[in-house]
Amino acid sequence: MMEDVFRNLGYENVRQAEKTADEGRDVIMEEVVDGQRRAIVVECKHTETVGRPVVQKLHSAIATFDFDGPKRGMVATTGRFTNPAQEYATRLQQNADPHPIELLDGEDLREIADDIGLDLYNGRIEILCDETLRPYDPAAEVDAPVTEAFRDIENIEAADLPTPHSAVTFRPVVAVTADTNAVFETSVGVIHRINERTRFVVHAERGQPQVAADDVATLVTETLHATVELDTDRFGEVFDEVEARRFGQTQTEYKEWAVERLQQHHTTTVTYTGDNNVTYNKTCEPNRSDISVQSIEPVYLPEVRQTTEIQEYTYPYEYFAAGPSRVTVEDGIHRCVHCETSGVDEVIKELAGRVLLTERMHPRDLLLQERLCSTMSAKGQLRRFENRAQLLRHISEETGTDIDTLWDEYEAQVE
Repeated sequence: MMEDVFRNLGYENVRQAEKTADEGRDVIMEEVVDGQRRAIVVECKHTETVGRPVVQKLHSAIATFDFDGPKRGMVATTGRFTNPAQEYATRLQQNADPHPIELLDGEDLREIADDIGLDLYNGRIEILCDETLRPYDPAAEVDAPVTEAFRDIENIEAADLPTPHSAVTFRPVVAVTADTNAVFETSVGVIHRINERTRFVVHAERGQPQVAADDVATLVTETLHATVELDTDRFGEVFDEVEARRFGQTQTEYKEWAVERLQQHHTTTVTYTGDNNVTYNKTCEPNRSDISVQSIEPVYLPEVRQTTEIQEYTYPYEYFAAGPSRVTVEDGIHRCVHCETSGVDEVIKELAGRVLLTERMHPRDLLLQERLCSTMSAKGQLRRFENRAQLLRHISEETGTDIDTLWDEYEAQVE
């Protein structure tokens, strides 16, 4: 638990001390002061009182701790410190000792707990987050992504589009950064080594956490520096519907889940030859203590759904947003209403409110499409017609062609 506390306070490279003989240190972490990295050796005590011997023992442990730079110590307890313990720590400070020691008692921990959302009763750290990635580009209109998508559809002018219905759901995610350092040895020496930093994004709503797809993870990690306050009232002035989901678990639970997942990810079977020239297989699974979670960064990821209605047809466009950047989730604009085929690489045309792939269009509709293009292009505008009869009458009026002739042309098209 104390690892999570210190990590939330901004300390870096927070990790458990190696499980060797009790040398008076539980957690190792680092801080940067005036550009210089400094190690902090922490002793944690869950006792009613902590006396001078504990502080003295930690002082000795700091001196023997191998670190290339300044070092200091810290004792954290849920109880209180005796007067001799406080006097010893104060004297180190006054004497400008190279290894000073800071004392955190139960009252200090309760104040810290209030700041970071720590439940001291069950040792869990709640996620306190009111930051979100931007749900739209402030330099453009909210429906700009829809307008851009419709540009691929022939014969539809952006200016003629109805205003889409826009809804945004702020979905909680956490960006996890973790280091895995493990060495696997046998009688023949080191057979496998892991020294890797992993960063991934997790969908953090209710239920089982889910690792985000690579494109979504990239969207989140590359825009974490550009978050804004999640103000549902303000966003309600821009979107027709606004919903904010809650984080489903505590930060501590996401950390534990991430460690288990990384254990599974790094587990592998290594084949090696022993001293007796016999081939062996060994499963190399890192211990939990080999995995150090460096940061868990919560943020809200806006999922925007915009729906455009053209006559009796509805075209949804859904995407994860981060200002001007986005990752498409559903594209109903480039989807044929008949065959459900999608793709901007296809030749797509619009006829009587329907988006149709040219190769899927009935030959009769292709004729009407050509006629429509020829009559409308001259005026630089597009009208929509409820049915083919209306369209044929319009073409007859625009071109002076007898309507019976147009009908004959239409009926003559091969099925």
